[in-house]
Amino acid sequence: MKATRIIPFAALMMASVACSREGAVSADQGAAKNITIEACIGAMTRATTTGNTDVFDTGDGVSVYAWTGSATAVPADLVVDGVVNTLGTDGKWTPATPMLWADMVTPHYFLGIYPARTVTDFTADPYTVDNTNYEQSDLLVARQTSGLTATQNPVSLTFDHAMAKLYVNANFRNQWDAAPEVASCEATAAKTCTIDYLAKTYAAGEQAAVALVAKDAAEGYARSFSGLMIPQTGFRTVTLTIGGQAYVYTHTEDIPLEAGKYTTLNLIVGRNKIEIGSVSINDWTEGTALSGGQALQ
Repeated sequence: MKATRIIPFAALMMASVACSREGAVSADQGAAKNITIEACIGAMTRATTTGNTDVFDTGDGVSVYAWTGSATAVPADLVVDGVVNTLGTDGKWTPATPMLWADMVTPHYFLGIYPARTVTDFTADPYTVDNTNYEQSDLLVARQTSGLTATQNPVSLTFDHAMAKLYVNANFRNQWDAAPEVASCEATAAKTCTIDYLAKTYAAGEQAAVALVAKDAAEGYARSFSGLMIPQTGFRTVTLTIGGQAYVYTHTEDIPLEAGKYTTLNLIVGRNKIEIGSVSINDWTEGTALSGGQALQ
């Protein structure tokens, strides 16, 4: 007959409690909870074909990416890989498929993109501006890289403009009896780029003619045009086509095009030359004009 080993009751209780706590911690760390988001647009307004707004509209969709590891590098294995969240009539964002935290304690990093977009290379995502599809070209990006855990749900995403914006206003010398019709207004600038979302940098493509869209004339001007632009250096030239003739203005130095800012170019057009009234660069709300110069056609 084998001897029976007697374990003190207190020891049994301690072991039981320890196992219970260990199980609870393990379960808590490994539990997969739903990720939810709260999204808003920053201090700058969103460009649309029907007006400006600083809020999202019902039916808008944003792509959400989430990962663990490092705030400065997106790994191949994502926790959330571009799940589209759609804003409902109740003001809540509903994901196309459930978004789950990897666990409850690991820091997560987030990227949101509007309009909803599939990204395969977060350091060199190809992008093209098309001002005939103005709202779709107004790329908004939100970055949440502070390292959030599941206890900090919902995730707050604040979206800012990734593109620049250009306004061209024109007045005309009295060589014309009245302000002439402008057939087109084009900026000679890059219309394509690759975007590094985390570094917030742009590799602009080759320069081409970027069409600007006619809009209601700004106060004090006869004609006005605007368009979204790739953030870039090297932009200097705008061409107005009037009566089949191209009127070209080239600035003496680069005209700034910066993400989340708008540049205003005020021109005075004559039959023999174009003069500049002013150049200004401001936040996508309002700002102060800077003095400009003059250039011959």
